[in-house]
Amino acid sequence: MKVVYRQTASDDVVRQFRYYLIDQDLPQIALRFRDAVRHTIDSLREHPLVGVRYRSSKPQRQNLRSWPVAGFEAVRIYYLAERDAIHVIRILHGKRDVKHILERGSST
Repeated sequence: MKVVYRQTASDDVVRQFRYYLIDQDLPQIALRFRDAVRHTIDSLREHPLVGVRYRSSKPQRQNLRSWPVAGFEAVRIYYLAERDAIHVIRILHGKRDVKHILERGSST
């Protein structure tokens, strides 16, 4: 199954990676985070329907699912599972205003 990252999701990974690397000066955690995202996406590729459905009143977001990044459970991957691809929409830390970010975004 193919995985397609939206630019917003790629930006989210970079933002979180930089937070660990630069803001917190934790290069080992930054690398572990990057690897955990890859590992979690690989797991989703095998079992795309495992994620919990995101509750939204917007029809275009009704099929959006989320799943925690392994080892970084406060960070969740928001994605759409289709027959032949997973579209990774966002990768967000739970301390952010996730509902606002997802509801205002026009990318899903």
